[in-house]
Amino acid sequence: MHLHKHSEHSHSHSGGQDAQRKVGIAALITFTFMFAEVVGGLISGSLALLADAAHMLTDAGSLMLAYVGYALARRPADVNRTFGFSRFKVLASFVNGLLLLLLGIWIIVEAVHRIVEPEPVLSGIMFWVAVIGLLLNLAMLKLLHGGHGHSHDLNMQGALMHVIGDLLGSVAAVAAAIIIYTTGWTLADPLLSILVALILLAGALPIIRKSAHILLQGTPAGVDLQAISAGVVEALSGVSAVHHIHAWSLTGQDRLITLHVVPKDRSTAMDLIPAVREVLKDRFGIDHATIELDLEPLDECDIHTLSAADHGCDHHGHSHENHDHSHNTHS
Repeated sequence: MHLHKHSEHSHSHSGGQDAQRKVGIAALITFTFMFAEVVGGLISGSLALLADAAHMLTDAGSLMLAYVGYALARRPADVNRTFGFSRFKVLASFVNGLLLLLLGIWIIVEAVHRIVEPEPVLSGIMFWVAVIGLLLNLAMLKLLHGGHGHSHDLNMQGALMHVIGDLLGSVAAVAAAIIIYTTGWTLADPLLSILVALILLAGALPIIRKSAHILLQGTPAGVDLQAISAGVVEALSGVSAVHHIHAWSLTGQDRLITLHVVPKDRSTAMDLIPAVREVLKDRFGIDHATIELDLEPLDECDIHTLSAADHGCDHHGHSHENHDHSHNTHS
């Protein structure tokens, strides 16, 4: 016997619209100033400026990708995408992380080339272009970082990392220009570029890891499946076992779960659905659950496991595609 019931969610789009507006403004500013950095980098011969310009080009594209991600996330679910488009934000953050990774590697390769074959740098032009870029990046950082509710938004984290990378690139360019102007040491340009690249790589890897975990349906951080299984059995005397338990997140800001509940008494089995739902919400903070009543006899492996993979059990034919998920989307 299979009973599915999902809690209704109230989705507020005001935060997403505000974030989308900010990301759009940042993308426009980034794309506009990129041209100034390209010209300044070519005239001055500064790798730091050219690297920052390349970074700003990828940033403009990545910020627009984030912008589209917010727009798609507000689209309602349909028969082909029953979970809606909210996960596109996670996909956008994954792509952003990969772009940051590739950009960091490119800067390091180019910097090594400049170290081996130093080139002259016009520090004056380099300095003023970098200062303007620094001021613009500070303004964008304040714009994107302002407000509340973005700390767990991977899409916004990816956008912020791009802006922070640009900011660091501008700082490095200013510092390199000052060093070159005062000492004539042109190696400051590629060396500081490498430092910025390493910082970019350090920021990109966590974004890639977190977004990939969500895209691969990984168990959300802070969710202990064994504790949930044991907690339901402990809290409800009418439950003899919990198995086939799976938890995941759509966006990194929500938690969903499916599980099979084995009742001790079939005559009172229907009463377990709301009771299990209450335990999941009150004890574990999970309010989006698909609960199945499993009235078939269980083998020994089913009774004692959370999943077949944990104990070498082979549950044949189990597929989440056999579940009918119904979602209420509010706009």
